[in-house]
Amino acid sequence: MFIPPMLLETSQTPFTDDRYIFEPKFDGHRAILTHSGGRTHIYTRHNNECTRQYPELLSVPFQEDMILDGEIVCIDPTGAVDFEAVMTRFQARRADSISRLMEQLPAAFVVFDILSYRGEDLRGLPLMRRKEILATASLPVNRHITICPYIEAAGEALYADICSRSMEGIVCKRKDSRYVSRRSPAWQKVINWTFAEVWITGFRKDEFGWLVSVEDGAGRLRPAGVIEFGPNRDHKRAFYGLAKPLVISEDKKNVYLQPGIRVRVKTRNWTKAGMLRDPVFVEFLIS
Repeated sequence: MFIPPMLLETSQTPFTDDRYIFEPKFDGHRAILTHSGGRTHIYTRHNNECTRQYPELLSVPFQEDMILDGEIVCIDPTGAVDFEAVMTRFQARRADSISRLMEQLPAAFVVFDILSYRGEDLRGLPLMRRKEILATASLPVNRHITICPYIEAAGEALYADICSRSMEGIVCKRKDSRYVSRRSPAWQKVINWTFAEVWITGFRKDEFGWLVSVEDGAGRLRPAGVIEFGPNRDHKRAFYGLAKPLVISEDKKNVYLQPGIRVRVKTRNWTKAGMLRDPVFVEFLIS
């Protein structure tokens, strides 16, 4: 049985509040794990089954029927969460690739909520009661499944610690929150953004997107991603006014510009290939 997950709203700043608990935000992909009648199934937040991609999670010996909410992650040899690794695991389809990647990039399921236990629907219970049941459930905790830690009240202190470890951010949850399958202000995320200055060197012709580049070590520009989020109507109007005299070429998909417009963006992090991950426009920069 799949249950659509409860989704997070965004808080721009961390806060301290004794009505909340605070958890580290793990940089993987959301998953609903169900175990019923001796069979385990894993689903993405959009109800796409991904059970076969994670055979190590199927070997976990569950003793009771339950439905769990959590995050599938890959941990690199330094102990850091590797988002690109878990995406490689998720995209694998061939049995030989899945078997090889299971050894090279082992996955773990970090559980932060229990939605059903022994056939009883727990979603109407307050969060802290669900946490108590999760802590005492016959959950097979090992290197492939673990319970997410949390602290009470001290969100700002946790966020500072998370930033010092270059982790993704924190999640803030009201202690009395019931589980609802939609976005809710009772659950909020605070992202540990990285900021960068980039040049806009083109734009898409069909859907919105500004192509951006950054300087390499030799002073040349190289592609670094696409800005799809952040600018409002006024920003877009100003951009297209500035961009017109900078056009140097185009193809079927894009118009290309000489570097004359510099902007500040915030991004989740940089990929191993040197690309911005999910960059968001912040402001234009005046040279």
